[in-house]
Amino acid sequence: MIYDALIVGGSFAGLSAAMPLARAAKSVCVLDSGQPRNRFAEASHGFFAQDGAAPLALKAAGRDKLAAYPTVDFVEGEAIRAHRSDDGFVVETLRGERLYARKLVLAFGLRDHLPDVPGMTERWGGTVLHCPYCHGYEFLNRPLGVLRVTPMSVHQALLISEWGPTTFFLNGGEMPDAETLSHLKARNVHIEPAPIAALEGEAEALEGVRLTDGRLVPLAALYVATRTEMTSPLAEQLGCVMQDGMHGPVIVVDQIGQTSVPGVFAAGDITRSMHNASFAAAEGMMAGVGVHRSLVFGPLGI
Repeated sequence: MIYDALIVGGSFAGLSAAMPLARAAKSVCVLDSGQPRNRFAEASHGFFAQDGAAPLALKAAGRDKLAAYPTVDFVEGEAIRAHRSDDGFVVETLRGERLYARKLVLAFGLRDHLPDVPGMTERWGGTVLHCPYCHGYEFLNRPLGVLRVTPMSVHQALLISEWGPTTFFLNGGEMPDAETLSHLKARNVHIEPAPIAALEGEAEALEGVRLTDGRLVPLAALYVATRTEMTSPLAEQLGCVMQDGMHGPVIVVDQIGQTSVPGVFAAGDITRSMHNASFAAAEGMMAGVGVHRSLVFGPLGI
């Protein structure tokens, strides 16, 4: 069978992309590895009308709604290869399945690489976080920390101070320049230059950050701008143009979600540096509409 659209990724972006296609009675296959990026968080905040809902529950509800449309199929598996064919595209899964489609939507998401600090992994999504809009209000007016990982970590420290008294952990790195220090001082951000030994407390709660000199800096939450990588090699295999984002590479798309490769669309965290469930769902919807328009009007999608 040749589907009208094959969507690689079955979370917020992928399911949202499938919906307009399903409602246009197009044949759609959603290929899902079952490993959404937000699976570590107990609650998703800021999502329209669903503030505080569990991400996996939202994903399950979205899938149930989509399953009501008879032209939608779901395949469990991981995509490992993709190439163009005479009729569109072929995607091969880890189990050796071959799926055929006229159009592709890449919505497979990102993988976070946490710094090598003892105690961090088991707290990820609970008290070690990356987004204050997703997980900031719950720690309002409590002692917070930001770990310097990239140059953008300074921006994160300035922002996090909006939610509570903030310590910027340099983790043994160089002191910021005078101008940056001035900005941090204006936001009452405390600078801690000492290297970090470990995070302490009964996980996933956080008692504080233990420094190598023995001091414990009490914290309720630590924010980390993780480095990211794409969970699938498909964009690179297909030749999609990518660019460096704040945390890792992102796929370049136009206003309707189409990549540099005609017939290949992308949505979600893999297309932007700011990551949020609402962004992912909105861009998935746009990509789905873009796919439909390209099916109807051709490559221009007018």
